[in-house]
Amino acid sequence: MSAQAQMRAMLDQLMGTSRDGDTTRQRIKFSDDRVCKSHLLNCCPHDVLSGTRMDLGECLKVHDLALRADYEIASKEQDFFFELDAMDHLQSFIADCDRRTEVAKKRLAETQEEISAEVAAKAERVHELNEEIGKLLAKVEQLGAEGNVEESQKVMDEVEKARAKKREAEEVYRNSMPASSFQQQKLRVCEVCSAYLGLHDNDRRLADHFGGKLHLGFIEIREKLEELKRVVAEKQEKRNLERLKRREEREREEREKLRRSRSHSKNPKRSRSREHRRHRSRSVSRERKRRTRSKSREKRHRHRSRSSSRSRSRSHQRSRHSSRDRSRERSKRSRCY
Repeated sequence: MSAQAQMRAMLDQLMGTSRDGDTTRQRIKFSDDRVCKSHLLNCCPHDVLSGTRMDLGECLKVHDLALRADYEIASKEQDFFFELDAMDHLQSFIADCDRRTEVAKKRLAETQEEISAEVAAKAERVHELNEEIGKLLAKVEQLGAEGNVEESQKVMDEVEKARAKKREAEEVYRNSMPASSFQQQKLRVCEVCSAYLGLHDNDRRLADHFGGKLHLGFIEIREKLEELKRVVAEKQEKRNLERLKRREEREREEREKLRRSRSHSKNPKRSRSREHRRHRSRSVSRERKRRTRSKSREKRHRHRSRSSSRSRSRSHQRSRHSSRDRSRERSKRSRCY
């Protein structure tokens, strides 16, 4: 990968698809089914075993560091439960590897010279010490690369002890079988990565295997699978508890409604009495309103009656005065004549 490509990958991993406004890349979201969920969780076997003897090639699903960055940002606010998809993916991959390991064991059992159970146990002890020495040497190299010289020297002391145990185990194994059979290379299948290991492999070969990318990659995948199983189990338990809590709340509400309905049905008199009181209250209220309106109408009627009486009285008085005036006028005229 060129320096420019590495820089672009680093920016994608940090900033996501929104980094440069590339609309082509933004057409697909991290939640799309075409996106590899194992890649989003940084555990896809196609990435982990890339460049090893068991390189799986390109994954059939989309791998994009920018989408992983988008997922890491979004997962802080929402749980997408992609661990279940990744767990199923890794389980399928590890199950397939374990099947190949069993097939390789059967093939070795058929091709190698059959030995007794006692001799086989002694050979197994040599293999176990080989594995221990290989892991310790790989750790020594790692500590040396990190500059931790003192810790590296302590591990080398453990390597020397394991080598002494191995020489003793090889001596016991050699004395238990003919010299011609001992010289034959006894192979064993690695339980982690399915690679073949020899009984007489030297330290360099053991260190290369147990410190190699293939073996460490399988360890990483298997450890990630166990972690995903734990996370999925915890999340499923949490969801089940929440579902159970919601169900209990619904059942409690239903029981409360049923209790109320039964309470009404057991006390019909109380219900009728309550209804009767409500009816009486409404009737009294209506009667008061009716009386108030009646009083208002009577008051207005009396007021109009008084006004009419006063008007008629004034009119009568005016007519009387007018009659008197006319009578006086006529009497004056008669006197003059």
